[in-house]
Amino acid sequence: MQESRYVPGALVRHPQHPEWGTGHVQTAINGRVTINFEERGKVVIDVRWVTLELIPG
Repeated sequence: MQESRYVPGALVRHPQHPEWGTGHVQTAINGRVTINFEERGKVVIDVRWVTLELIPG
């Protein structure tokens, strides 16, 4: 499953919402990834429908 790409601590961006800034992955369970974005706060994203951009770190 795609969620394995998103491990806790990984940095990501949401491709449709660049204004949210950089996000830190908190959890990835059953296709849902919880991310804390700089400008949006905590968001749960279903990675079956959205491919987040991983930021090398």
